[in-house]
Amino acid sequence: MSKNKVAIKINGKEYTVMGGESAEYMHKVALYIDKKIAEITMSNSQLNMQTISMLAAINITDDYLKNIQATDNLRLQVAQYIDDVSKERGELNALKAENERLKDQLQRHQIELAKKDLEIQNFNKISTSRQQTIL
Repeated sequence: MSKNKVAIKINGKEYTVMGGESAEYMHKVALYIDKKIAEITMSNSQLNMQTISMLAAINITDDYLKNIQATDNLRLQVAQYIDDVSKERGELNALKAENERLKDQLQRHQIELAKKDLEIQNFNKISTSRQQTIL
């Protein structure tokens, strides 16, 4: 991995940094730090640079840790969604199997009903023939 040498500006002071990330990314990092320092400086202009830097480090670390927690929460939520989908998929497959079983049962009953209808028709024919013979 090649190292990039980038000039950045934080709180009006230029720094040269080297890193494996892109120059654009390192400028984003510097901008974020500069923004945190500016927020602290604006809220209390009486603080010295060492205190401002320390408070910025604390705020940035707080943001970082909260983001880690939020990421962990999202991972847990995604894992729960995956588990829910897996359970639902299992239930769907069971319902599909039950649906197929019921379709087969319906078809058997329809065949049985058709046979019974045929028996009734034959019975009616025989009955009609016997009635006519009797008359």
